[in-house]
Parts: sequence; C-alpha cells; structure tokens
Amino acid sequence: QVQLVESGGGLVQAGGSLRLSCKASGSIFSINAMAWYRQAPGKQRELVAATTSGGSTNYADSVKGRFTISRDNAKNTVTLQMISLKPEDTAVYYCHADLRGRYTVHTYYWGQGTQVTVSS
Repeated sequence: QVQLVESGGGLVQAGGSLRLSCKASGSIFSINAMAWYRQAPGKQRELVAATTSGGSTNYADSVKGRFTISRDNAKNTVTLQMISLKPEDTAVYYCHADLRGRYTVHTYYWGQGTQVTVSS
C-alpha cells in the first residue's frame, strides 16, 4: 500500500543543478532510512546517497561535494540536491525507503524512477 513517487528529474546542461524529491505515502509508521540510487544504461544500479534514522549520511565517491541528501520526516520526503552536474550523472534515479510499520521493523520499497539527463 506504500508508494514512493519521485519528481524533479529532467534535462539540464553540464554544470547545472537539479533537485529531486521522493515522497512516501500510505501506511507509514516511521522511516528507518531513505536513499537514492541511480542506474545508467548498461550499468548496474548504484547507491548515490543515503540517510539513516540515526542521522548519518553517506555518498558515492563520484558525487561527494556535489550532492546533498536530506529528509523531512514530517512530510515523509527525501530530497537530493544536485549541483555541478556532469554528463556522467545521467541516469534514472530511484528512491528507496526502509520503513517501519506497526508490526514490522523493516519493509523496503522502490520508486518508479525519474530520468536525469545532463547534456555535454
């Protein structure tokens, strides 16, 4: 019943910025962790950035210093602010959530993905 919906993807020139947003809706007790993954054509899906219930964050080396992940628990939303975008950032970006239910500790969900294309 839980759904994750991503938004904010699009076309941008190299050096530009985009802000991705993922909102979780449905029966949600609390958020354990949320993350962004991406998958470029012909490549495996990779972790881009993650934030945990403890407040820690981690980033792929390729995006450190350029991307910032943040979470708004009141809105069940996670955002990814991306600056200084490069053509190699082009990929489908997926939201991932680790949610706690009333009687479950961990349940995992994926969004449908949003396309980010960075032109050269």
